[in-house]
Amino acid sequence: MDNHGIARVARTLRTDEQRRQDVEKINKYRQLDESIRAQASSGAYDPALFQLTSRLLRLNPEYYTIWNVRRRCLISGLLSKPSAGSWPSKASPSSSLSDTTKPSCDESSSSSSAAIPPDPSFPTTGKSGTTAELTGSDHQQPPSESDVASDINMLQSELAFTMPMLLEHPKCYWIWKYRNWILEQAILRLPAQAARKIWEAELALDSMMLTKDTRNFHAWGYRRRLVARLESPALLGKSMVEDEFDYTTMKIEGNLSNFSAWHSRSRLLLRLLDERGLDDKARAAFLDEELEYIQEGLNVGPDDQSLWYYHRYLVLQIVGRATGQSSIAPALAVEERVAYLTKEIQFINELLEDYGDIKWICKALLEYTLALQELSQGSDSDGQQDDPRTWLAKLRKLDPMQAGRWDDVERKLASHSTQAEQ
Repeated sequence: MDNHGIARVARTLRTDEQRRQDVEKINKYRQLDESIRAQASSGAYDPALFQLTSRLLRLNPEYYTIWNVRRRCLISGLLSKPSAGSWPSKASPSSSLSDTTKPSCDESSSSSSAAIPPDPSFPTTGKSGTTAELTGSDHQQPPSESDVASDINMLQSELAFTMPMLLEHPKCYWIWKYRNWILEQAILRLPAQAARKIWEAELALDSMMLTKDTRNFHAWGYRRRLVARLESPALLGKSMVEDEFDYTTMKIEGNLSNFSAWHSRSRLLLRLLDERGLDDKARAAFLDEELEYIQEGLNVGPDDQSLWYYHRYLVLQIVGRATGQSSIAPALAVEERVAYLTKEIQFINELLEDYGDIKWICKALLEYTLALQELSQGSDSDGQQDDPRTWLAKLRKLDPMQAGRWDDVERKLASHSTQAEQ
């Protein structure tokens, strides 16, 4: 079995005392779990239950049910009752996120986790303990300054509570989801300016996390959600695409193998061009710059999969098979696209001379050669292209584990050849 470079360590036999301590810990854990479940089933989401969830989550932050119990404790009285659209930060149907600035990236998760309703078996109470029913006819006043201050303190306290867990378990989904829910509560309950400060502090924290682990894909996905929200009307936002694009550049220059940084760059690129309002000539020049940028990386790390993925993204933009409605340089003529692709193939062939045993090079040559053949059918190209079967034969040797895939490619090549002869 592959140990991922970690040496095996001989396991030592546990003493009777260690086993006894383990059993004692397990029993205490079960008792705590049973206490939480019993109290939650009775609908008593009070501060005592809230403290029990703190104890259990410190032991096991992966226990997502307990995070849900903690949410209910907060919305059942520990936080003030949210006002129904009283703050300017509450976007009306006419100013929803989809009708305003497009976020820097698509949301990778739904907002359902940020809107868990109270249990219908018990009333929703405010700070004073009074019951208030949220109906469509309610016209509530904004919360008092004391309620706002109390909510800010509670929300910041919750973010601080999860911080040690996040440092110890940086890839635990449930911690990230809970922090995101807390941030949404800030939008729901606080003035826009106060909520924005909490979100900006979270973005700064995410930057610190990505300094510690530059390729933590959880932190990268979380960052994209933070930026999208900070750009929204709910937080009085404006476009952050320029800053985020520069951020990906900084992270890539720190580590060429940062797949998440390259991915975020590809998500930002088209919107960056649209917001800059570049004409066709300027967009083509930008494409040239990006191709030169990724070529510099490939010259340094030709065996780096993340670099090839971004290069492939750019090539798909060139050949016109990019996803979405826009592309980097949509005005390129077919002959120009052929010239671009021919140039990229020549560059990769030069890499092959020095790195003939890297499968990513041959994979790119196979795909790009096929794409060039398709483009050349509608252009005045001289038709002198490499035979894709050359790269297919090399890939069979370099990557035999994907023999079935190469068989499928060979069948497609044979089919295209037969159709061309007819």
